Amino acid sequence: MLARLLSKDLPRSPWLAALLVVLFLGLAFAPFLFPGVKALNVAAKILIFVALVASFDLLLGYTGIVSFAHTMFFGIGAYGVAIALSSVEEASFGTIGLGVVCALLVSTLLSLLIGLFSLRVRAIFFAMITLAVASAFLTLASQLSDFTGGEDGLTFSVPELLSPGFELSEEPLTLPWGEVNLNGKLLTYYLIFASVCAIFLTLLRIVNSPFGRVLQAIRENDFRAEALGYRTVVYRTLSNVLSALFATLAGCLLALWLRYNGPDTSLSFEIMLDILLIVVIGGMGTLYGALIGSVLFVLAQSYLQDLLRAAGEATAGIPLLPALLTPDRWLLWLGLLFVLSVYYFPTGIVGKLRERAVLARLKGMK
Repeated sequence: MLARLLSKDLPRSPWLAALLVVLFLGLAFAPFLFPGVKALNVAAKILIFVALVASFDLLLGYTGIVSFAHTMFFGIGAYGVAIALSSVEEASFGTIGLGVVCALLVSTLLSLLIGLFSLRVRAIFFAMITLAVASAFLTLASQLSDFTGGEDGLTFSVPELLSPGFELSEEPLTLPWGEVNLNGKLLTYYLIFASVCAIFLTLLRIVNSPFGRVLQAIRENDFRAEALGYRTVVYRTLSNVLSALFATLAGCLLALWLRYNGPDTSLSFEIMLDILLIVVIGGMGTLYGALIGSVLFVLAQSYLQDLLRAAGEATAGIPLLPALLTPDRWLLWLGLLFVLSVYYFPTGIVGKLRERAVLARLKGMK
């Protein structure tokens, strides 16, 4: 049953399987295991990045296409929901649905046009085209203030069921390690959790289908795939469209969670860099890498400053160390951690764990 649910794409490593189970259960019960506003925001951000990075890995890891326009589709999804909800007096799920559908239509059209007109060129040329398109879209979103809110962005209300003011219970749930408010924010979190699980399982089904096998063949050798009769431009374009649609859905979830959207929130080039870093950390061509990489990166991004502050206070009497461990230098340590992860896990964490499992089996056979 589990193998069928995962499209027979099993972890193939006991350590990887154990890690994935721990992360899944941790995210599933995050509101109860880690009470607090910051912890819930971090968990929701991890989930949204899992969907976003997995959709990008379909393009980069499975098809071999480098695109810098992925945040554009992410932003389209966020703006679709934001514009729809900010234009009505009373928010409803029907309005959210309308915003999602319109965003998906816009993303489909743009990704189709980009694919048909740009995917005939090779590697770096396509990447530069997508970078130019994404930059133009960011400028457009910043300048159309009457429509997108400009640099200030759009703040909007969500349906009452998803608003923090909606109480499932007047009294918070008391746990030994904290209190959990049973409100609309909790419902929104589990809506995001269920949506990301559906997106992830759908992507697993796509990459393990005959269509996904063709994408991997194109990644390995597009000339040979073309010689076998596959129209590589068509398959690349379809991969680009599917990747864009899933990124759009991730953007819709971001807008619902924040109840706000602006250019820096969903269209920033920094988000594109974060996606690339997470793909490399987790492992390209492995959707499980999107989960592991997102958890590690977002946790480091959110809590590294706190850890450095604590470490700096603990080493206050040692020369030089407090200056190196100051929270202001958290980007330096984040970069160092990334370099170490690439050095010790050149194929990503998932790739490394699977390699070790294969070596262990070969030793056992001997």
